[in-house]
Amino acid sequence: MATEKHFKYVVLGGGVSGGYAAREFVKQGAQPGELAVISKEAVAPYERPALSKAYLFPQNPARLPGFHVCVGSGGERLLPEWYSEKGIELILNTEIVKADLASKTLTSAAGATFTYEILLIATGSSVIKLSDFGTQGADSNNILYLREVDDADKLYAAIQAKKGGKAVVVGGGYIGLELSAVLKMNNLDVTMVFPEPWCMPRLFTAEIAAFYESYYTNKGVKIVKGTAAVGFDADANGDVTAVKLKDGSVLEADIVVVGVGGRPLTTLFKGQVAEDKGGIKTDASFETSVPGVYAVGDVATFPMKIYNDVRRVEHVDHSRKSAEQAVKAIKGKEAGEAVPEYDYLPYFYSRSFDLSWQFYGDNVGEAVLFGDSDPSSAKPKFGSYWIKDGKVVGAFLEGGSADENGAIAKVAKAQPPVSSLEELKKDGLLFASKI
Repeated sequence: MATEKHFKYVVLGGGVSGGYAAREFVKQGAQPGELAVISKEAVAPYERPALSKAYLFPQNPARLPGFHVCVGSGGERLLPEWYSEKGIELILNTEIVKADLASKTLTSAAGATFTYEILLIATGSSVIKLSDFGTQGADSNNILYLREVDDADKLYAAIQAKKGGKAVVVGGGYIGLELSAVLKMNNLDVTMVFPEPWCMPRLFTAEIAAFYESYYTNKGVKIVKGTAAVGFDADANGDVTAVKLKDGSVLEADIVVVGVGGRPLTTLFKGQVAEDKGGIKTDASFETSVPGVYAVGDVATFPMKIYNDVRRVEHVDHSRKSAEQAVKAIKGKEAGEAVPEYDYLPYFYSRSFDLSWQFYGDNVGEAVLFGDSDPSSAKPKFGSYWIKDGKVVGAFLEGGSADENGAIAKVAKAQPPVSSLEELKKDGLLFASKI
């Protein structure tokens, strides 16, 4: 017989946001038995960024339980037993297939029902698959994606099975750049393919991208730009053997890794909550149009105070901070106390090979490049400021120290005026250190 369970608080989603929300509920005094975290994954919440980096390293790869939340932000590591010690019901391997917000009921694929008083939607994103577009041969073996630890295990196994083989990475964004690097570190022959004129086009200028493309080329990664994968060949076993490109060329492949973006998982709530910009619309406390229902992380479209705008942000930093903010707001409301509004500064970072960059703010307006962006330098260090309406609104830095990264974050937050772009280019990091 299908079970029914009731909780005061339910967090739907066991990713980064789910784990950070659980920790915040405990900090804010939630009592044993009040909270459940429901996850379709088989493991307790973990820091997802590890999957495209240390999880795939050829030497000493990261493995669970090493990177459960909240180690990614320097916090305590929440092992599965932490949840039971705190009286939190961690409900794993459970996919919710129906959400009825009017009756405050969630139904699982197995027919179990969960009722709640307060719901925190932390469902995150799913990867966009080439099979979604009907791409020919896209369901061949060894065409892989990366979102969850199961995906990382499949990719790791493929790397071991195809040692010294040919890998094609489809996509030139975050995942494409990080996975091309880690595949090369595993001594595969790597080709990266993307349709845009340069890599990471949503963030990088052509000048910034030129550095990374040259650096990767020097490391032996081949880059094919301005074309897309339109089909795949496979052998008699169904294993991928080649990637067919729109420009007519064909790339041999033993492994294909696809990173062409994600979709926020909001389908369960369609027609029940207000939506905006592809996500669930929330206020500054992450409460949706339905009282008692909150949304955080990738799925939330929220007021970004610094830009007087509403935005949706797909990044681990926001996943952590929005979860904490929502829980503070939930508990604050119960206590009749106001909570400071969410004042988020957009922050993105990446690490690959020996490189490490950070970006803060908004990449709009005119970009000014500074520093040493020669990819053959022993230790390249360069950055960019973005200037709009005479003010610096965004800042990027490759190779910065903790203090230097802190300085560019301050610049993006303070938005200081700039009189001369030439002076700014000449001053470079010195400009940030004066703020």
